[in-house]
Amino acid sequence: MDDIEKIVKESKNIAVVGMSNKLGRPSLTVASYLKGQGYRIIPVNPTLQEVGGERCYPDLTSIPEGVDVVDIFRRAEDVMPVVEEAIRVGAKAVWMQEGIVNPEAAKRAREAGLMVVMDKCMLKEHARLRREGKI
Repeated sequence: MDDIEKIVKESKNIAVVGMSNKLGRPSLTVASYLKGQGYRIIPVNPTLQEVGGERCYPDLTSIPEGVDVVDIFRRAEDVMPVVEEAIRVGAKAVWMQEGIVNPEAAKRAREAGLMVVMDKCMLKEHARLRREGKI
């Protein structure tokens, strides 16, 4: 089982960093889909109080519960601090969405024992695994 399949199958709590409350934004679309698939979505955005009825946290360290996956919707140059926080809070994986590539941050996460997915959409990968009958 590769990291994508393992993350999709074994994760429950997903912190979405860079979550937007604007319809049509990829972060909201992906999070809404994942919530509909039974995942617990934890919005992370310092400029919002809540998104989709869920309390929004300013950063990962403010979340009072465990986080399995940190799904990142931030520019590549802004990923390293998110990875450092993911390591600090004991996340099991970081997922950099489509178009987000930061090899240095990926290396840092892997060295800390986290699974890493880079430049892939969690919605698309979940849907693919469903089509293939793997979940």
